[in-house]
Amino acid sequence: METTIRLMLLNGSLRQGSINGAVLATARALAPVGTQALLYQGIAGLPHFNPDDDVDPLHPNVVELREGIGKADAVLISTPEYAGSLPGSFKNALDWTVGGASLCERPVGWINASAEGRAQDTYAALRLVLERAGARIIEAACRDIPVPRSAVDASGIIADPHLRAEIGSVVRLLVAAARSGLPEDQPADTAHVP
Repeated sequence: METTIRLMLLNGSLRQGSINGAVLATARALAPVGTQALLYQGIAGLPHFNPDDDVDPLHPNVVELREGIGKADAVLISTPEYAGSLPGSFKNALDWTVGGASLCERPVGWINASAEGRAQDTYAALRLVLERAGARIIEAACRDIPVPRSAVDASGIIADPHLRAEIGSVVRLLVAAARSGLPEDQPADTAHVP
């Protein structure tokens, strides 16, 4: 029996019905058998990062974020661009990941859903943060996949088969990267299932 791969999904947008949220909801729906895709939803409730506050007892949302990343085998990110860079709330979340549950050596990929190749500065900033955090960026799983709002159905999922194929490909690449990093003798993991 294969080990369950835990894929954490991080949405850089706080907006209800965001394209980035639709990308990650679609990624979750397309996760292959043996993968548990989990969306972290506590970004809006994180306190402002301050190293002086990075002590026990931590804010519950920080604990949830760090535990989620600590248990994740891989991470998929989708974020919009605000004022030419990462949204402040999302950068704040990334700052909280540097301490207790590092992204170090975790396979990470992203989907830039912005139209017409926009948000390149945002993803350059994201790359810099991830490199500083020691993440293992999976280049083939870092894609520009422009998603028009019209491609998102009423349930918040992307229905377009071409876009779904592109998103599914990114998910499979991250799962494969996570699997290749596991010890060969690791038993099937039922402890990952919440």
